[in-house]
Amino acid sequence: MFQLDVRSRKPIYEQLVDKIKELIINRILKPDEQLPSVRMLSSQLTINPNTIQRAYRELESQGYIYSIKGKGNFVSAIEHMPSNEQLNDLKKDIRKLIAEAIYLGLTKEDLYVLFDEAHHQTKGVKKHNDSGKLHK
Repeated sequence: MFQLDVRSRKPIYEQLVDKIKELIINRILKPDEQLPSVRMLSSQLTINPNTIQRAYRELESQGYIYSIKGKGNFVSAIEHMPSNEQLNDLKKDIRKLIAEAIYLGLTKEDLYVLFDEAHHQTKGVKKHNDSGKLHK
């Protein structure tokens, strides 16, 4: 379920946060679904339980999960997802990434294709085919 790169410069807890967000965004983890316990995930990934706990705290502060004392951690329903402030921060990050992508040579069309692929992946809707035309 989780593949972490111990040689990456990115901290393990951030990799775990990113992976869990990806699973939630792609609806692999459903609203109100229970996440693995800290102890279980720690032994499965052979990493310190404090690292798992830190990732879960970060996800909870971002609104992706919620915890119930004595029961565990669960995926938040969509209406409990990030606030306007978090969305504004995300938009700022996206602008920076788009600027970098343009600097590195990606065209507007390339960005549209990437957007369509991401949209299709998360919503299951329109996607570009190899000819560049949209299809359902």
